[in-house]
Amino acid sequence: MKFREVSNELLWKTSLDPSAIRNNFQMGEENLRLYQISSAWLLRPLAFSIACHLMCIYSITTSAEDGLHSFNDTDNSNISKLLDGLLEGYDNRLRPDFGGSPTLVYIDIEVRSMGPISEVEMSYSMDCYFRQSWIDRRLAFTGSMATLALSISMLERIWRPDTYFYNGEYSYLHTITSPNKFMRLHQNGKVLYSSRLTIKADCPMNLENFPMDMQRCPLRIGSFAYSTTNVMYQWNPVRKVVIHPDMKMSQFDLIHTPSGNTTDRLRHVGVFSVLVASFHLQRHMGYFLIEVYAPCTMLVVLSWVSFWINREATADRVALGVTTVLTMTFLGLESRNDLPRVSYCTALDYYVAISFFFVFATITEFAVVHYYTKVGSGEYITKVKSEDDESFSDEWKPEEEPTNDSPERFSSLKTFQMDSSYAQHTVRRSLGRNNSQNGRIIRSVSLRKRFTVQQRVSTHLNSVSKLDKISRWVFPLSFLIINLIYWYTYLGPDGSS
Repeated sequence: MKFREVSNELLWKTSLDPSAIRNNFQMGEENLRLYQISSAWLLRPLAFSIACHLMCIYSITTSAEDGLHSFNDTDNSNISKLLDGLLEGYDNRLRPDFGGSPTLVYIDIEVRSMGPISEVEMSYSMDCYFRQSWIDRRLAFTGSMATLALSISMLERIWRPDTYFYNGEYSYLHTITSPNKFMRLHQNGKVLYSSRLTIKADCPMNLENFPMDMQRCPLRIGSFAYSTTNVMYQWNPVRKVVIHPDMKMSQFDLIHTPSGNTTDRLRHVGVFSVLVASFHLQRHMGYFLIEVYAPCTMLVVLSWVSFWINREATADRVALGVTTVLTMTFLGLESRNDLPRVSYCTALDYYVAISFFFVFATITEFAVVHYYTKVGSGEYITKVKSEDDESFSDEWKPEEEPTNDSPERFSSLKTFQMDSSYAQHTVRRSLGRNNSQNGRIIRSVSLRKRFTVQQRVSTHLNSVSKLDKISRWVFPLSFLIINLIYWYTYLGPDGSS
C-alpha cells in the first residue's frame, strides 16, 4: 500500500512537467548501470574463492586415491612375496621339528547339535566345529599384521596332522556352499585349522536299566600314523569341549562332558596319543510312560473287573481275560521294536512281564473259582422210582443235596431240567395216559419238585465266591507293593539315575 501511494504521488508530480519525467528516467538508467558494475565487482571475488576451494578439494581427493592405490598394491605385493618366501624350500611331507621333540597338536570342539542317538545301532551323531592348532616355526613371519587369514588352498601346501576318530563310523565335511573350513597363520608360526564336521561314532550301551538309563558315549581322537614320538595330542587349555547353549535333544539330556588325555597301543606298531571326550546322556522317560507303562497298568486294572462279575458268567470272564492277555502280549512285543536283540532283560521288559503275570493270574483265579464252585449254577442230578404207582406217589423225592465236598455238587441247571423232563416222561409211560388219578399225581409231583428245585437254586445263583472276595484285595495290594519295589530299585539312590 505504501509503495502504491508513493508511485501515485510521483506520477502526479511528474505528469505536469515533461522535463521532470525525462530527468527521472536518466537518473534511473545511471543508477542501474552503477548497480550492475558494483554487483559484478562484488561477486567476482566470491566466485574466484569458490573455484579455488573446489580445485583444492579435487587435488586432495585425487592424491589420496592415488596414494591408497599405491599403498594397497604395495601391501598386496608384500604379502604375496611374504607367502612365497615362507613356502620357498618348504617340504610339507615333514612335520615341524622333524627329528626333534614331538609336535604338539591342540584340539577343541564346539558341539552345535547331537542326534540321532540309536539304540539299535548303538551309535550317535553330532554336528560340531573341530579346531586344531599347532606351531610350525618354518611359517613364522614378521610384519604389521599379527594374523593372516588365508585361503583353504594354502592347507594343501603345508603340513597338517592326520587326525581321525578311532570310534568313528561315518564322518564328513560340510561343503555347501563351499568347504566349511578356514586357516589362520600367526606371526610365531602358529597354525589354526578349523572345519565343520558331522561325526557318527560308536557308543556301546548297557540297556539293563532302559528306559531309566544313563549312557556314556565316548569320542576318541588321535593320529592315524604318527606315534607319541612324533605327534602328541592335547586339549586346548582355554576351551576343550564346548556345548552350544541352544542345543536340545528329543529323548536325552546332556548332563556332563568330561574329557582327558590318554595313550593307547594300537596295531602293535607303537604307542599313540589319544584324546577322549565322553558325553553323558540321561534319557527322558515321558515317551515310555505314555506308550508302555500307562497302558500296561490300565490293562492290569481292567483285568480285575472280572472279580466283580458273577462266577456263573463264564463267557464274559473268559473273554475279558483272553482280551487282556492278548493286548499285553502285543504291548510286550511292540516295546522291543526300537531296541537291539540283547540277551538280557531291560527294566521295561520286567515291568511288562509283571503286568502280564497279573493278567494271566486273573484268568487262573477264575479257573479255580469255576472248578470248585460249580454248585452255584444250581445243577442237581435226580433219580425217579417208577416201579409202581404207590411207590412213585409216596416215596419219590429228589435226592439229598450233595455236600460241598462231594463231586456230585458240580452240575448245571440245564442238566437238572432235562432229568426232570425225563422223570415226568417215565412216570407218564408207567402209569398210562388215560388214568386221571395218575395225571393228578404226576402234576402234584411235578409242582412239588419244581418248587423244591427253584428254592434250592435261588439260594445259589449269582453267588460270590470267597476266592473272588479275597482276590479283590490281594491282587491290587500285591501289584502296588511290587510297583513300589520296582520304582525304588531303578529310581532310588542306588539306581542308575
